[in-house]
Amino acid sequence: MSVPDPGRILMRLTARRSAVATGIAAVTTVATLLSTTPAQAALPTPIAASTARSYLSSLTVTTEHSRTGYNRDLFRHWITISGACDTRETILKRDGTGVVTNSSCSATSGRWYSPYDGATWSAASDVDIDHLVPLAEAWDSGAYNWSASKREQFANDRTRPQLLAVTDNVNQSKSDQDPGTWWPSRTAYRCTYARAWVQVKHYYGLSVDSREKSALSSVLNGC
Repeated sequence: MSVPDPGRILMRLTARRSAVATGIAAVTTVATLLSTTPAQAALPTPIAASTARSYLSSLTVTTEHSRTGYNRDLFRHWITISGACDTRETILKRDGTGVVTNSSCSATSGRWYSPYDGATWSAASDVDIDHLVPLAEAWDSGAYNWSASKREQFANDRTRPQLLAVTDNVNQSKSDQDPGTWWPSRTAYRCTYARAWVQVKHYYGLSVDSREKSALSSVLNGC
């Protein structure tokens, strides 16, 4: 019967301890990253800047239509998506991390990062779902003559980069403004915003006014 070599046993134990220590360090690193990295809003990736410049050049440039007759309720929004979940709740879950919902699909906890201003929130009540191209702006740009079903599609569009979870008072400050008068305060997000804006307007056949187009061109030319 052979006697185990104490040196080999010590080497094996040392190797195992080293592997365990490496594994613990890796887990700690991942946990640290998860705890410090803000939740990133999951806006559908907009078209490339080059495509956006091409689309922008093809959009009709005209003065905005009269706001007369506009009513937000003409754009039926926050429709049921699945079960008890409506559009707002669906986007809150899409754009947040660690989102927990109750039986009514309302978010009871989670974290939301607002790419417009760089703020992170832990209460759903601090977050609005922004229509990137506002409903009233869409009305002014051609939606005044749309059917009710097309307005509903626009107001709940999760396929195009049209809906985004952002800080509530930032969204309220933006209101119905277009890029001629409003941009996200985070300059790093302006290229994404311009690309998304043009994509949505192009898809829905909406027009732009001259100041709006000039502002979009200026940003897109720097993307």
